Amino acid sequence: MLFKKILQLSIRDVFRYFFSIPNTIYFNFHYFPFKIAIRLPVIVSSKTKLTNMGGRIILNCDGSAKTGMVRIGFGNVGIFDYNFSRTIWENNGCVVFLGGANVCQGCKVSVGKSGVLTFGKNFTCTAESQFVCVDKITFGDDCLISWENLIMDTDWHQVLSSKNKANHAPINIGNHVWVGCRCTILKGVDIPDNSIIAAGSIVTKRFLNTNSLIAGNDARLVAMDIDWQP
Repeated sequence: MLFKKILQLSIRDVFRYFFSIPNTIYFNFHYFPFKIAIRLPVIVSSKTKLTNMGGRIILNCDGSAKTGMVRIGFGNVGIFDYNFSRTIWENNGCVVFLGGANVCQGCKVSVGKSGVLTFGKNFTCTAESQFVCVDKITFGDDCLISWENLIMDTDWHQVLSSKNKANHAPINIGNHVWVGCRCTILKGVDIPDNSIIAAGSIVTKRFLNTNSLIAGNDARLVAMDIDWQP
């Protein structure tokens, strides 16, 4: 099966996967026991900078880890140059993959010591997005994240006022959610199932209605009973 997949690749992709071998081997044997690591369930591109590997990964694969079920640092978005699009992996906490996932070219993943970042089944982020987690960020199944998004569950710095609030709070993104390009999603946000976040939106609060179109700065509900297809 693996050989068949290789034959289907373009010459360009064959070279990309060939040069990914050192990062891929190091990543898998660092995080997983031998019987899982030998299957190379995570393929890591040569364009990925492994800044910190101090945390752990939970791979929920129902006892059957498949080669390349998770891919980090690959992609082919025409407006970004793959050769100069560096992915960054910084994990001091816990990253959970509940199934297949693509964290594509130029994405930055930063997880703090107490952070838990969970990717649902069939997760895709196309390019150049940033995930900053010191508390908890959860993506449901079948989520599509476009390019140049920032999803961050912390303010980093405490804002002092008469009503001090925590400087971090969990983010929960439901199943089958599409986040358009150049959005910002901040601490404490809930996005319901089957929703769309319009391009350029800044989301700072919880939403309750499924099948919603959410847009604007500050983002608001602009339409209901919508649906979308990948």
